[in-house]
Amino acid sequence: MATTETSASVSAELSRRHKSTSTTVLSLLVAVLLLCVLAYVSQKFLTQRSTVSLDIPVRITILIFGLGAIALRRTKFARMRLQDIGALQGAHGLIVTLHRTTLLIAIIGIAIALIGFVTTLLTGAPIYTYQAAVVAAAVLLYGYPVRRSWEQAVSQFASGNDSKGSSEVTTL
Repeated sequence: MATTETSASVSAELSRRHKSTSTTVLSLLVAVLLLCVLAYVSQKFLTQRSTVSLDIPVRITILIFGLGAIALRRTKFARMRLQDIGALQGAHGLIVTLHRTTLLIAIIGIAIALIGFVTTLLTGAPIYTYQAAVVAAAVLLYGYPVRRSWEQAVSQFASGNDSKGSSEVTTL
């Protein structure tokens, strides 16, 4: 690590950012569940509409968002990219990258849930919310920040170590 970065400040920032990120991801997971409950409760107030033309595009959109979130996370947490960030920006830059990428994945997850809920409001069929919630929960859980992985990434990439390991930081 650079001489200006003390171990205590890096540890404090890691702890602070990890806590805020994990709290945000868990809150969004609860929001997904609340959307399912809201879709279930509002089922008797919505009128069923036949929207065959909306069914396939919504499912494809949800699938693309889900697969896109996985691809984005794997790209942003690639070993070479994290090494470059650690070398150029140090531990603080690496922590900021981990934080922002995890939040971006969480935003994609909640967008998936909202697409399903809006489709439920348009069609009156709560199945769209339920299906989107499953995909959104999978994306949120896939992107959940594991503290040990963050610590491992900071210690491995911020100090310039080039030890052999996986091509991605494991956060599951």
